[in-house]
Amino acid sequence: MERLRKKDADMGIAPVTVSDEQKAAIAEIRNFYESKIAEQKILHEAALRRTFDPGEREVIEAESRRDRERLTAERDAKIAKIRETT
Repeated sequence: MERLRKKDADMGIAPVTVSDEQKAAIAEIRNFYESKIAEQKILHEAALRRTFDPGEREVIEAESRRDRERLTAERDAKIAKIRETT
């Protein structure tokens, strides 16, 4: 760890500290999106149980993957925005 800190210091990268308020906001965002992803997973599994058609299952899988990626991207963007406000 110390070696990485020294390397960062040599490159001119300053350590960024996150305030307690920011940590709480980040935790809240993570919890919110964690629950949204869990909800999406439950709905996905329910949709898969309703169909046996391989083509339709493929479509459901693709939609689920897009939804997860969208939720993850939204979460990461919001966290990055909070960290930038230091």
